[in-house]
Amino acid sequence: MPSDPPEPTVFLVDDDASFLRSLARMLKLSGFNVITHNTAAGFLEGLRSGTSGCVVTDLRMPGMDGIALQESLHQAGSPLPVVFLTGHGDIPTTVKAMRSGAEDFLTKNAPKEELVAAVERALSRNKRERGRRERLAALRRKLALLTDREREVLQHVVQGKLNKQIAADLGIHERTVKLHRTNLTGKLQIYSVAELTRLVQEASEPW
Repeated sequence: MPSDPPEPTVFLVDDDASFLRSLARMLKLSGFNVITHNTAAGFLEGLRSGTSGCVVTDLRMPGMDGIALQESLHQAGSPLPVVFLTGHGDIPTTVKAMRSGAEDFLTKNAPKEELVAAVERALSRNKRERGRRERLAALRRKLALLTDREREVLQHVVQGKLNKQIAADLGIHERTVKLHRTNLTGKLQIYSVAELTRLVQEASEPW
């Protein structure tokens, strides 16, 4: 039997040990799986690809701060959403964090309900993004089955060109174009131009 997917984790990052313990206790009692780190660097060092969940991080920390942590996750292509907690929030920093994709920006004395709601939104967002990436990977695996020539023919097909036009563009016989179309639709298990176009468009989405 296939194993169950790993449980989504709320990663808490804060250099304030007492606050970190208190926050972890509260979120665990609220039903979340929680792992704590007292430095952003330590969290990143232990982060594995494919991890599901979200990050709740302090904004201001020694060494790497919360904004730098968010940027590192983005550069690594990680889909983990970030919720910021801070006692020193300011408008420019908040705007920068939200524009960079932060799920929320809360003060450390925010009500429990607000933080729990932010974490739940972040986990839901991560689930959606992981699903999107899995679909995208499946589409790209399908396209990888095609030969170079079949991919060339496919690009012309989704542009709405007829076999005769494709043959002229590629300098091959029309019968050869038909053969390539038969092969590529068989490999992709997609037979309408509209569905082929949708596949190519979806597969070209950024990771």
